Amino acid sequence: MIRVLIADDHPVVRAGYQRLLEQAGDIRVVADVGDGAAAYAACQEQRPDVLVTDLSMPGGGMDLIQRVSQRHPSLRVLVFSMHDSAPLVQRAFEAGARGYIPKSSPPECLVEGVRALQAGRRYLAPELPAELLKSRDPLSESERLASLSAREFEVFRLLAQGQSASECAAALNLSAKTVSNHQSAIKDKLGVSTSAALAHLAIRHRVIEPSAL
Repeated sequence: MIRVLIADDHPVVRAGYQRLLEQAGDIRVVADVGDGAAAYAACQEQRPDVLVTDLSMPGGGMDLIQRVSQRHPSLRVLVFSMHDSAPLVQRAFEAGARGYIPKSSPPECLVEGVRALQAGRRYLAPELPAELLKSRDPLSESERLASLSAREFEVFRLLAQGQSASECAAALNLSAKTVSNHQSAIKDKLGVSTSAALAHLAIRHRVIEPSAL
C-alpha cells in the first residue's frame, strides 16, 4: 500500500484528491493538511511514501519541497499545481520534486504520478514539454557526475552529507575560498542550485546513504 500525504489549502480539493487516490485500491491517504508548516510536521509524524503538494498555499509549497527533500531524502514529492510554466516546473525539480502535474490534467494522471514515483521513476504530465523531464534523466545526471574532478567529487560528497563549506575545507585541508570555488563549479556542472537538490542527487546515485544526513 502506497502511503500518501496531501498538502493543499482548499479542503474540498483535498477531499477530492483523497477519494480519487483511495479508489485506486493500492493507495492510502495517511493525512491531509492545508499549509506548509503542517505538511512538514505531518511528514515527520506519518512518514508517507509520497507527498502530493500544491505550490500556492500558506507556508509556501516550494519551501516545503526543499525542507522535506533535505530532511527526508527518500520521500517522493509530486507537485499538483494550477501553475505550469516551464521555469516553475524546473524550480520544483531543482528543489527536490520527482513529479509535476498541472491541475488541468486528467484525474487519472494523479494516480499514475503517485505510482510512478513510488516505483522510483519521475513523472511529468503528458501535456508538459518532455524536455523538462529529460534535463533531469538519470543518464544525464550520471554524465554530469562523471564530469566532476576527483577533488570536486570529494567536496560534492561532503556537501551532500550536510557539511558546511568551512567543514569541508577543514576536512580536506583546503582554504575556504577554494572550497567555495569548487562548490560553485559543482552546482554548475550538476545543474542544481540548492543544497537539498545536491543531497537528493547524491542519494539517487548512491554517493551517500539517506542515513548520512
